[in-house]
Amino acid sequence: MTHKDHPRGPIVENWKVPPQPGHMILSGRYARLEPLSADAHAALLFHAFDGDETVWDYMPVGPFASAAQFHRWMREATARDDILFFAIDDIEMGAPGGFASYLRIKPEAGSIEVGFIAMAPRLQRTRAATEAIYLMMKWAFEAGYRRFEWKCDALNTASRRAAQRLGLSYEGVFRQAAVVKGRNRDTAWFAAIDSEWPALDEAFRFWLAPSNFDERGLQREALSDLTRLVRATDDPALRVG
Repeated sequence: MTHKDHPRGPIVENWKVPPQPGHMILSGRYARLEPLSADAHAALLFHAFDGDETVWDYMPVGPFASAAQFHRWMREATARDDILFFAIDDIEMGAPGGFASYLRIKPEAGSIEVGFIAMAPRLQRTRAATEAIYLMMKWAFEAGYRRFEWKCDALNTASRRAAQRLGLSYEGVFRQAAVVKGRNRDTAWFAAIDSEWPALDEAFRFWLAPSNFDERGLQREALSDLTRLVRATDDPALRVG
């Protein structure tokens, strides 16, 4: 018996364990991310969500009956040491419109996940919303992470479509992965890896450039078209025809 009979993965050259993400500010042209704070952001975000309970349909928490209840949850959530929350500020509007987090942070594996994303209606489908995730992806890969993950309820078509648009490749569905709010959850997995990052970075920078938008603010090139050639696999649930 020789090693040839037991194939193994290639050596990861110059591998260094990346750092844990810390409390920091990530700024772009349209979005600014800062550490989420109950005292600074809870009331503003509760007002931004403005009673839209659908924001919480696929989340493990919510909806919240009052601003006080939302504040209490946020205070407890931001005290955890296994998840790092950011408030997402739309720079043009000058106010927070949602939050997102790094979670399942595994520096020793070079893997990090973006998730626990909640965006108010006014932030959804904006350049700021796209740039917020781009900034989180950019920090992760530039810090030395090899894998950037996105997971969502398999029934959440909007989240699956967003992951693919952002250039993350579909990796399958884990059946009966969890019970959330008393309901079964199958989980769809997406990820981008470090070798794909240079092309994804270029796609994001091209899409976010002011020149990609006309005088009405409509995009000239779709981000999903720009990331299409980078994605290793597409989500079969999103295929048309």
